[in-house]
Amino acid sequence: MISIEDPVRKAVIPAAGLGTRFLPASKAIPKEMLPVVDKPAIQYVVEEANRSGIDDVLMVTGRNKAALEDHFDRHWELEQALEKKGDKLRMARVQKSANLGNVHFIRQGEPLGLGHAVLCAEDHVGFEPFAVLLGDDLIDETEHLLLDMIAARHEFGGSVVALMEVPEDQIHLYGCAAVEELDGDVVRVKSLVEKPAVGEAPSNLAIIGRYVLDPSVFEVLKHTKPGRGGEIQLTDALVELAGSPEKGGGVTGVVFRGLRYDTGDRLDYLKAVVRLAVRHRDIGPDFRAWLQAWAGSDEALGRSGKTAHLGH
Repeated sequence: MISIEDPVRKAVIPAAGLGTRFLPASKAIPKEMLPVVDKPAIQYVVEEANRSGIDDVLMVTGRNKAALEDHFDRHWELEQALEKKGDKLRMARVQKSANLGNVHFIRQGEPLGLGHAVLCAEDHVGFEPFAVLLGDDLIDETEHLLLDMIAARHEFGGSVVALMEVPEDQIHLYGCAAVEELDGDVVRVKSLVEKPAVGEAPSNLAIIGRYVLDPSVFEVLKHTKPGRGGEIQLTDALVELAGSPEKGGGVTGVVFRGLRYDTGDRLDYLKAVVRLAVRHRDIGPDFRAWLQAWAGSDEALGRSGKTAHLGH
């Protein structure tokens, strides 16, 4: 029997996407492995799960994603080379990715959507509540969003989604929630709409890439028909759970007002790199000083008289 007090011990990270918005960089390198300062984006996500007390992570991958498995494995030759050099600092950095818990991998097989990717985790998760973390959203290490969501699950049961206020002209880019307040930034989700048309959104609260799901979601996903884009949408399954009186039903939202870095497209990815670089403990001060000086330069303002074209 499942209790709302059951600990959240497992996380699922869908990582089977083709990364088409980052072509040609993602042609041979998984988008999740693109560096954000000095770590691949996917490592930030696994570290977040680890900080939240979750050390069992399942990545749902696809073809050409072997680099993800290599990154979270030991690299004995590299470690031996660093040991011979006495480079303890880089040795620690290399070993960290292999010491973030038990990271497992399974292939999605067919690109049938986020809901289908979550369903692929059923055998691994079993009858336990679990977290789902999407790699496009990086949550700053000073924040505790996932812990707040787990606390909401323990208090209210059911499933929990992370929400963030966005400008009205951007809500069509996200799933959107219709809510009623429960306690401050914790709300009851009455309904969800996937990427509503401009002017038809029920609120300005967008779903961002963090979920804590009751295992009853698997049975719902099994009969969820393809929705927007011809894919099995997790949002559609959550709509059904939100209105379900059955055990495990109900959806709560936690409104997040902290630091989030979006790596979902090229421009947002570059913004994320800059924002994290200026806060980096090693290179941050020097990079910030250079950035401030460069921002007012003729080159930055497009007055250098030279134009370099390195592709689009």
